[in-house]
Parts: sequence; C-alpha cells; structure tokens
Amino acid sequence: MRLSDVPMGPLPMTRAPLGDDHHIGYHAAGTSGTPVLLIMGYCVPGRAWRFQWPALSAHHRVAVFDNRGLGASGAPAGTWTMADFAADTLALMDHLSWERAHIVGVSMGGMIAQHIALHAPDRVRSLSLIATQAGGLRAMVPAVEGLKRFALANAGRPDDRGKHVARLLFPEPFIEQIGRPWLEKVLMDDFGEPIPKRTRRLQLGAIARHRAGPLLKRSRRVRDIPTLIVRPGVDLLIRPKESDRLAALLPHARVVRFDDAGHGVIRQQATALNEALLSQFAAADGA
Repeated sequence: MRLSDVPMGPLPMTRAPLGDDHHIGYHAAGTSGTPVLLIMGYCVPGRAWRFQWPALSAHHRVAVFDNRGLGASGAPAGTWTMADFAADTLALMDHLSWERAHIVGVSMGGMIAQHIALHAPDRVRSLSLIATQAGGLRAMVPAVEGLKRFALANAGRPDDRGKHVARLLFPEPFIEQIGRPWLEKVLMDDFGEPIPKRTRRLQLGAIARHRAGPLLKRSRRVRDIPTLIVRPGVDLLIRPKESDRLAALLPHARVVRFDDAGHGVIRQQATALNEALLSQFAAADGA
C-alpha cells in the first residue's frame, strides 16, 4: 500500500451489543476469506489499523474495533482486566458469527490476544503478536527515553501531541524520510481524540496486571496455534527483548524482525508486515 492510498478520517462503526449495558463499536470489511480480527493497543481507536485492513480485506473478512472505554465502545463500571478485554473480543466474534478467526494484536492488543489464546484456543486460527510482551512489571516499564516520550505523548500540550507521538513511535530517520508534517497529521487523526482519564487509568491498570508468561509456557494448546511474533528492533515503548522472551515461551512461533522499526511498526513497515500477515494466514488456513 502506498502511503498516499491510506484512508483518512473516522470509520463508520456498527454497534455490537454485549449485554449489561455494554457494547463494542466495530467496522467490518471484506466479503470472503477466513475472518481476521485486529486488536489495537493502549488508548488507540480501531481505525488506527488503517494501514492494514484495506490490504487484508482484499483476501479476508476483517474487523477492527474500539476497545472498551474508547470511541464507539462502552465503558463498563468496575476494574478492567485483560480477561475482560478478551471477553469483549470473543463476544464480538459471536456477534459476527465467527467461530474462529486469525487474531492479530499490537502492543496492548497483543496482550489481549494472548489471553484469547489462553482462554479460548479453539477459536484462534492463528495468532500474530506485534510489538508486545508477556507481562510483569519489568516488561511494562520502557527504557528511560521511552518513558519520557510516553509521558509527553499522553500528558503534554494537545497541540504538540502529534510531534511527541511521532517521536515515541518512530526512529528519527523514518520521520525525516516520510516527512514530519504528513506523519503528524496522520497520527493526530488516530491519537488526537481526547481520551477520558478513567479509560487511561483502567487500561493502564490492565497492562500492569498482565501476567501471561507462565500460562503460555505451560499451555500446550497455545503452543500448537500457528503463531507469528513481530519484533521491532528499536522499539522505545516495549523493549525488543520482550519479543525474544515471547519467542522462548512459544518455541514453534515464527519471528519476523524489523530491526530498523519502532513501536509504530504497523505504519513504518506496513507493506512488509501485511505480506507477513497474509503469509501467516495462508499457512494456517492450509494446515
């Protein structure tokens, strides 16, 4: 996909009622092929998969959605856990009448994907974990520079948010190559929407309590799921060694390295990543 072809602006969202006054807003694309569910990360709306869903939906039925507390989705009372996010996702699959799907998650979305695989492995046709980690406080805390940029991106002046998000997600050579004004415009389309403080707090709390590593290590059923791990080599938000840790926990997984990519690998390496995902789906469907 050429960057100039990336669809901009909001997506039309459909509401999936989940009961108990809760709902999930989603967008579906594609009319044939095995289903693909794309799970976005911390406090980012589902439309941020804009670099993936058009390419993937040419071959598959694809759904993107807003995690609870964001955009078109509800914000249930109480404390939120990764199990809650996983339950939302499985309920959306029920709403779509998808018995199984290729599950793809980036960052926090990759953590949610791990919990789906742990709790409902029979519903996962393949698992793709992008720029994510298996849990624990060490895994949660980024390097000092990443922590500083994360704070600026989330608590700095709204007018400067695009600049700070760009510096958090991408290495400087890529920013200069693409062009800072265009990149910041695209990022503000996805990251510029004000996020309720409660949503930030509850999603961050779910990340802090994420502990999938020991469960992944023990689960033969998860190890049997065709799995792709995407490792960006200069990620400031989730240390690259966390992808190595996931690979050690899931020794049959295929690892794709993008050594020059940051946490924004789904944008920085969109074409190559989409090809890797399509290859992953085809291999799993063939098996």
